[in-house]
Amino acid sequence: MKKLLFYSAFALSCWLALPVNAQQRHSFVLSKTDFLLDNKPFQMVSGEMHPARIPHEYWRHRIQMAKAMGCNTIAAYVFWNYHEPVKGEFDFTNGNHNIAEFIRIAQEEGMWVLLRPGPYVCAEWEFGGLPPYLLEIPDIKVRCMDPRYMEAVKQYVGKLAAEVKPLLVTNGGPIVMVQIENEYGSYGNDKTYLNTLKDLWVNNGINVPFYTSDGATAYMLEAGGVDGAAIGLDSGSSEEDFAAARKQNPNVPSFSSETYPGWLTHWGEQWQRTGIDGITKEVKFLMDTKRSFNLYVIHGGTNFGFTAGANSGGKGYEPDVTSYDYDAPISEQGVATPKYMALRQLMASYLPKGKKLPAIPAAIPTITIPAVTPTNYTSIWDHLPTAIKTPQPKPFEAFGQDYGFMLYKTKLIGHKNGKLRIKDLHDYATVFLNGNYIGKLDRRLGETSIDIPVSNVKDPVLEILVEGMGRINFADAMIDRKGITDRVVLNGMTLMDWEVFSLPLNDDFVKTLTPSSNHTTKPGQFFKATFNIEKPGDTYIDMSGYEKGMVWVNGHNLGRYWQIGPQKRLYCPAPWLKKGENEIMIFDQHQLVVKEVTSAREL
Repeated sequence: MKKLLFYSAFALSCWLALPVNAQQRHSFVLSKTDFLLDNKPFQMVSGEMHPARIPHEYWRHRIQMAKAMGCNTIAAYVFWNYHEPVKGEFDFTNGNHNIAEFIRIAQEEGMWVLLRPGPYVCAEWEFGGLPPYLLEIPDIKVRCMDPRYMEAVKQYVGKLAAEVKPLLVTNGGPIVMVQIENEYGSYGNDKTYLNTLKDLWVNNGINVPFYTSDGATAYMLEAGGVDGAAIGLDSGSSEEDFAAARKQNPNVPSFSSETYPGWLTHWGEQWQRTGIDGITKEVKFLMDTKRSFNLYVIHGGTNFGFTAGANSGGKGYEPDVTSYDYDAPISEQGVATPKYMALRQLMASYLPKGKKLPAIPAAIPTITIPAVTPTNYTSIWDHLPTAIKTPQPKPFEAFGQDYGFMLYKTKLIGHKNGKLRIKDLHDYATVFLNGNYIGKLDRRLGETSIDIPVSNVKDPVLEILVEGMGRINFADAMIDRKGITDRVVLNGMTLMDWEVFSLPLNDDFVKTLTPSSNHTTKPGQFFKATFNIEKPGDTYIDMSGYEKGMVWVNGHNLGRYWQIGPQKRLYCPAPWLKKGENEIMIFDQHQLVVKEVTSAREL
């Protein structure tokens, strides 16, 4: 009993062990059963958050929140496509892209770091973090030894390694482990690929231990494992799970690399609310058995802009909402939830006598903004670029476009009415005949056809405005090009001779918009409003009066809203607002009549 009490106190002291400063180097190695920090068993209690999903002004606050809940480690995904938005152009310096700054802040706050660099990450993030430019290659294969894919991976690994190498624990930094790929056993079985990834990191100077993450099933652990790498379990919530890891490789330690305090939400669902009892019971098991674990996620943040991904399971195509609140302990806006308080109380019960958790950081101030009624500003139809001629429709990627919308236009010759079928639509379309809206098609609902009515025009004009929503980020349907990916047929006749208009609706595109009033009765409208505030604070823009679209505030893309819900309020952080006059720009695919826009202090 004395030995057991001594070990418990020793393990807790290691759990609380923290980096001292950037000059002091530590060792972190794997034994057969434990993670060893400076040659002593160390229990990682990690909270995951993603720098790209959190305004960089709030990074420190969110890390402090995780520490105050009882964590000693921060896990962070790095999204390849976020840092290489254009092929060969990397950004690791501006705002949220400065991953090294995030890691340094974690160290300044006394936290270790688990780095999850992909190249594939899942994360309910667009294309699982892979860059869409890869899909410009018609027969590209990803997450394997396809040489075109691997050449791009090689460039990414080299660039990221240069950023994080000085921050490894071996160089006085906080990064103790680096993950190889992510949940690979749920996707493929190319061991050469996994080992090549490991070698790429090693050859670029990454000399800390590696780990993998897979479901706690034999085939996933076998296909996704890498010799010498610790085994992460998604999740490890029972003795049976950890026994599966030991059976796969008894020579390395295992941990719960994704312990889920919440869950994700798709459009058209109710908000996922997982409750408190389940996660507290699971964390208690992990603490009682002195297992390391990572809460996925302790704080989710927001899928700003076009970054939300999608799933493709038994229900078909399932795009994710803009909010990544995830029912996590720390809300999207950074608030300590009841789940946070319950976990904090539980974690505090394991502290040695006389030790206390840090105080919870003060909440970020929130505001409401004055209700405003926008004006009709302009129409997408007044800002069409030069048309691209093509015999048949092609996806976005064939035209070098990553996100946004694309307009496909043709004349109906031969068949002029009847059953129109799109093969295959990715993902949402509004359809027009002779400039008149006739309906929508939604991949999410399996809608592929629409009736074209009779018109009195000799050669009727068909227009299909397609929104590319999130690319699938998990499992075997990841090659998910956007737009019309095959062809369009009318009564079985393949329609030819198309004009295509690229409408990325990126920030640069929105900046070029000028007022006009030529198409005010044709869906596809921009609405604009201004409002004044005395002092910025976090707020939510309430779009309940609108149908489906996106919102920009002072040029920042807050993401998508959709009347089908559950999300109709979009998070707007205080750093994106300013004292005095602020601007809201709305693009709605259906709305024609302006409605009041309000705000709220919470989701």
